[in-house]
Amino acid sequence: MTRTTPPRPLDVVSLFPELAARARTATRLHPRPGDPAVHDSSVGGPLLWPEDEAWPRCGDEHEPYGLTTLEDVRTRRRILAAAWQRPRSPGTNLLTPDEKVVVDRVDSGYDPALLPVEPLPLIPLAQLYARDVPDLPCPPGTDMLQVLWCPFDEIMDARSAVRLRWRQSTSVRNMLMNPPEPAFVGQGCYVPEPCVLHPEQVTEYPAYHELDDKLAERIISRERDLLQSPDEKQPSYRGDLSIAPGWKVGGWAAFFTFRSPAGPDELRCCGAPLEPLLTIPSDEWDGDSRSWRPIAEEDESVDHTPTQVEIGRGYTLQVYQCAALQEHPPVTIMQ
Repeated sequence: MTRTTPPRPLDVVSLFPELAARARTATRLHPRPGDPAVHDSSVGGPLLWPEDEAWPRCGDEHEPYGLTTLEDVRTRRRILAAAWQRPRSPGTNLLTPDEKVVVDRVDSGYDPALLPVEPLPLIPLAQLYARDVPDLPCPPGTDMLQVLWCPFDEIMDARSAVRLRWRQSTSVRNMLMNPPEPAFVGQGCYVPEPCVLHPEQVTEYPAYHELDDKLAERIISRERDLLQSPDEKQPSYRGDLSIAPGWKVGGWAAFFTFRSPAGPDELRCCGAPLEPLLTIPSDEWDGDSRSWRPIAEEDESVDHTPTQVEIGRGYTLQVYQCAALQEHPPVTIMQ
């Protein structure tokens, strides 16, 4: 099924002509649960990885909020998915007694003392082929990006916890069939559900902190006026007219929500600026951004967390890359 973003409800450039020069394209990935293969672009799917290349590992110290295993995460999701699909009369428990025993056991977690001290294998987060993602900034000689992370809170401040691997897919002759997996993960919400992608290119405009002060204040003033208007809800810059929600490549960085915007020093690497590469949200859309919901999914019952990834308390993880040298480690900021 094709996912198509509805036209924006208002031409924002007609309101603020200065924005015309700040337009950027982004590729919305529209991940949805499926069964991706190694030659597919995916979130949480298998990677096309050479058998003679070392699998990345995370050497950071971990302070797990909770401790579980990949198998437990998968088991819990499988039980809950089946339970929600079963017809049941009002007042009937969602889970059978046997299912509840398993889910309760999984939810109880493990003693953090069991966490191995040696570096943990990372897990696949995303695999993106340039043929599918127009905004993927592949370095010369590559045609794909692989993103791996360590499913612990350390992804919020990437050191060795998030890795980018640019690759030429045709150079992989002998593929690694059984990549290593970590013995434990910090939380199930850091384990992406395998998803196929439905990429779509859209146009975006910057968040407030990317604009000059005068223009930002004019836009924010309009937003304040809309909140005080008794008329039917009008499209807002933040929710409807600027930055697409959901998983995406390129475009503009997400709005900052619970913290102040990053300063110039925070958004630089080796003297060069950092550019938004991959946006990892907790939701594909929310109440403020529902106008971006694909036309094929206008039904309110459609799941807006298909990857089952949650960042913090429902925030967004912005992955930045160095504009000068793409081989430099990424910078991640929870926004």
